[in-house]
Amino acid sequence: MPADLHRETVVADAHNDLLMAVSARPPQAWASFFRERWLPQLTEGGVRLQVLPVFVDDQYRPEGALRQTLRMIECAHVLAEGNQDAVRLCADGPAIDQALAEDRIALVLALESMPGLDASVELIPTLFRLGVRIASIAHWGRTALADGSGEDATGSRLTGHGVAALGVMESLGMLFDVSHLGAAGVGHVLELATRPVLATHSSARALRDHHRNLTDDQLRGIAATGGVVCVNFLAAFLTESAQDVTIDHLVDHIEHVAGVAGIDHVGLGPDFIREVMRDLTPPCCEEVSYSGLDTMAAIPGLDGPRGLPLVTEALLKHGFAEDEIKKIMGGNLLRLLRSELGVAR
Repeated sequence: MPADLHRETVVADAHNDLLMAVSARPPQAWASFFRERWLPQLTEGGVRLQVLPVFVDDQYRPEGALRQTLRMIECAHVLAEGNQDAVRLCADGPAIDQALAEDRIALVLALESMPGLDASVELIPTLFRLGVRIASIAHWGRTALADGSGEDATGSRLTGHGVAALGVMESLGMLFDVSHLGAAGVGHVLELATRPVLATHSSARALRDHHRNLTDDQLRGIAATGGVVCVNFLAAFLTESAQDVTIDHLVDHIEHVAGVAGIDHVGLGPDFIREVMRDLTPPCCEEVSYSGLDTMAAIPGLDGPRGLPLVTEALLKHGFAEDEIKKIMGGNLLRLLRSELGVAR
């Protein structure tokens, strides 16, 4: 039965921006808001491992970006400390295993585009000391480290500071995330990487020709490093007609990534923007958009974590074996984080 299989599976989500929503509340409400608003969703969805990206919105850039980054990191620590019965902020594989053994959700801190660092690569170890274990170096546009995928026309590779950032991250045991990185930048990373590379929330460009998605060559390159590609659920990245998206579109992308990169190199990076936007724009505005995308279009039943059992059910219907489903739903990402997080080179 799908429900039984889902309960037996360590479900791992590589990208949920819930820190944006929680940190928007007063600090004294961080722990309670997470417990009331987000913990029930994660629990109902069967999430056992949750990556928490720190994303700093445009209103804080550039002057307040580092301050907001630190505020969101502090928020993650506070919500974990205030919900110790249910979650644990993890910095390495043994901590993840202990959290799972104690039936707590393992939380892992990530940075999305390293907001606020600019070219100060020497601050990456500082953020590592604060618990950050995954990071990307660009979002949609240009940073001091690289160009995001929205700037693909430039053909830009990593800057010298970006190359240095990759080296520092690999030396510390901080996973490099290529989601949002420009195409030439992804190629540059794959040329230089000596450790596994992660894509926390990217779908297949062969099925949806959007600059945020990964080509087959990129999928194969990430797999060759031992990394994992976590498929994005956002409708605009799955099909050209976002309003007509179905769960079959998502499974098509998962199946494509598995076919190209291998079944051991695919995971889930849902990117539940719609649910986060509901928290950030009360009352909900139906016209909310982000970076030109329709963030309110979602797979029916999959606009938040509680819908994740539907993915297990859909994968079964599409003929995936139970052991393959366990890998896709979280086993592959769990394996990668266990082996790499906090392990110095």
